[in-house]
Amino acid sequence: MRIYKMPPVCFMQLFILVGLLFLTLGLAIPKPEDKKNRVIDKTLSDEEHYGKDEEHNVDYDHDAFLGDEAKSFDELSPEESRNRLGKIVDKIDKNKDGFVTQQELKEWIQFTQKRYILEDVDKQWKNHNPDKKETISWEEYKKSTYGYLNGIEEIDTNDDENTIAYKEMLQRDKRRWAAADKNGDNALSKEEFLNFLHPEETPEMRDIVIIETMEDIDKNKDGKISLDEYIGDMYPNAESDEEEPDWVKNEREQFSNFRDKNKDGFMDKEEVRDWILPDDYDHSEAEARHLVYESDANKDNKLSKEEVLDKYDLFVGSQATDFGEALVRHDEF
Repeated sequence: MRIYKMPPVCFMQLFILVGLLFLTLGLAIPKPEDKKNRVIDKTLSDEEHYGKDEEHNVDYDHDAFLGDEAKSFDELSPEESRNRLGKIVDKIDKNKDGFVTQQELKEWIQFTQKRYILEDVDKQWKNHNPDKKETISWEEYKKSTYGYLNGIEEIDTNDDENTIAYKEMLQRDKRRWAAADKNGDNALSKEEFLNFLHPEETPEMRDIVIIETMEDIDKNKDGKISLDEYIGDMYPNAESDEEEPDWVKNEREQFSNFRDKNKDGFMDKEEVRDWILPDDYDHSEAEARHLVYESDANKDNKLSKEEVLDKYDLFVGSQATDFGEALVRHDEF
């Protein structure tokens, strides 16, 4: 399953802004993702949870529980790994009753998966809000991001290709800003700014993700996505004479058999929604349930710190390498 991690606009933003970097200062841009990553599917790891013979793969659990820290924990000694796990348990136990419930574990897993987004928002909030105000106005954001346009937003036939693309980005950002602006004051709080930067993370912003996805893929602007447009978005060599990889052939079958539900040869807005916004499975809840089941020795449907530490290899693992003194995120412990 391909994972949608960033808004579809990011790749184009990076391409254009590199060329116009000398024209604008102070813009922080999220790292672009593979153009194939359209699906907002909260898979918790690139690892398979169970192998072909239903053999359990603990690396999946490590990635789910630790997020981007999983590989760093592999460098810790068993003693240090257990020590740090104990401190994590204290943080997961929000009500401080000495136990971790399935809900608390689910919320922790969601936090670890979202941490890179929160860090990105913090960075960009500081860049765009040097005066540390409660909100950022659209005019302030537009000036710091699109100062090159000098207030001229309309596309002119005399504009060069880069300027046209830059103005299209501005118009898209303006639409996304309005959607994120819950109280309609044309300024965003930090929470609203997160929704603006990462609309895929907020249910109320999902329509914007669908619109932007269709705009990116629908090259002939007929309001629907053909098979050629769908494949072309994922596979740049679709029109070449070279043999297609198996995954491309599989995507053609996916389009015909599952994406195009009404079998008219196209994906409309609702079919695109079903594609990029699968909502039939909560990965975080399933993983939390799994970890409780595997670790709950007395079967009281909650975990004590001792029960978690007894299963530390399931939660964090350790290889006890020569790098046993390696430190992970000093500020968190």
